[in-house]
Amino acid sequence: MLINAALLALGASVVNAVQPLTIQGNQFVNSKTGKRFQVVGMAYQPGGSAGYDPKSGKDPLSHKETCMRDAALMQILGINTIRVYNLDPNINHDECASIFNAAGIYMMLDVNSPLPGEALNSGSPWESYYTEYLNRTFAMTEAFGNYPNTLLFFSGNEVINDIPSAKYAPQYIRAVTRDIKNYIKKNLDRQIPVGYSAADVREVLWDTWNYLQCSEDGEKDDASRADVFALNSYSWCGADATFQSSSYDKLVAGFKDTSVPVFFSEYGCNTPATRYWNEAQSIYGTDMAPIWSGGVVYEYTEEDNNYGLVEIKDDVLQILGDFNRLKDQFTKIDWASVQSKSATKDTPDAPSCKSGLIKEDGFDANFTLPVIPDDAQKIIDHGVKPKPKGQLIKIKDWDVTMTVKDADGNVMNGLKVVPLADNESNFAGKNKADTGSATTDHQSNSTNGTSDNGSGAAVGVVRPMMWAIALPLAMMMCAL
Repeated sequence: MLINAALLALGASVVNAVQPLTIQGNQFVNSKTGKRFQVVGMAYQPGGSAGYDPKSGKDPLSHKETCMRDAALMQILGINTIRVYNLDPNINHDECASIFNAAGIYMMLDVNSPLPGEALNSGSPWESYYTEYLNRTFAMTEAFGNYPNTLLFFSGNEVINDIPSAKYAPQYIRAVTRDIKNYIKKNLDRQIPVGYSAADVREVLWDTWNYLQCSEDGEKDDASRADVFALNSYSWCGADATFQSSSYDKLVAGFKDTSVPVFFSEYGCNTPATRYWNEAQSIYGTDMAPIWSGGVVYEYTEEDNNYGLVEIKDDVLQILGDFNRLKDQFTKIDWASVQSKSATKDTPDAPSCKSGLIKEDGFDANFTLPVIPDDAQKIIDHGVKPKPKGQLIKIKDWDVTMTVKDADGNVMNGLKVVPLADNESNFAGKNKADTGSATTDHQSNSTNGTSDNGSGAAVGVVRPMMWAIALPLAMMMCAL
């Protein structure tokens, strides 16, 4: 492993690191072992999108003690990847990135935020596609590009959620993807993948996937093509749901010829309120694993929508029943077998970008992309200034100092992160602790529930759609 000269000058010891993953066809691959990687993920945004405030000087990856606590609990659960939605590229993230790295946990990072000017406006994307916006997305890649556990960047999240938003947004999503990938190629040492996180709205899902995975003129290195395609899906609901009743079988059939990795960027329907996480057996078993690349549980902390696995009040963390029920499901899975499958060399080629790929009337079939603003191209050529460079650092103490209570209300003692060996990622069993019972549960008072309408469209659309709705409104309010 190469050691940064600056670290040597500071006298720091070797920092163990996960192996950066690569993409081979439609699979995540450990380039050192040649084995496929299955995402066992957790959505991680304490405070929710409403809690994102750059003026505070804090974000989810800026507080060492919080990250130590949460990394330890995610290690115990068996998580190997976190998805973080809203981050400030100008804050130092070295401590938290180093903690999650040592715990064997990768990071998926959205480059956008819910604030005006920090994401594409799905209704009129040309109004939000300008130099200042792109400069921030480039700064995000700089801030996290040096961390070996940065798995990928999302160039967009549910920008397309119906036919009206699919009229113009697709070409702008591809343009942003192109610009970010070109920036990474020009300015970073590693070509970190850039992908898209889609809403599971079947009316636009398949066209969105084909529009973003296709290649102009059949070129494999087409920079505007998404490297991965992820799905926010809430269709497996209740203890009696099955692979078929949830329509997961239709997702597997629909994506069988994907040319890029496909996985759930969010899952975990919460109506009925008790979640048993039976879908994990399908996601990581023979039903889906040959095509699918895992999934991200929604979500770590309890917010107003009652999807949390833990609840935090006054810096005291309480483990909830959902945490332990998920933990029980993960213990049933043979993770050594799941993560030891050899990568398949023969995977489907990307389709050519042609209007015939698009099936729904009103969905954008124009593959002529917007030209990058001149000033933004200059930033690609010369880099953002100043560059917010991150690096792994030495962590001296792995003990959790914040109060954590198990699901039965007992304070947990001796909780700590277990640093893993070099090039090792986390799975259930690497860190063990008694987290209480799986039967204890909180009372849900949310009306943001979900129901299976049997149509195969997005189930649980209220929570995923709120962010997409709030963004244009926020922009309009800002303009007033």
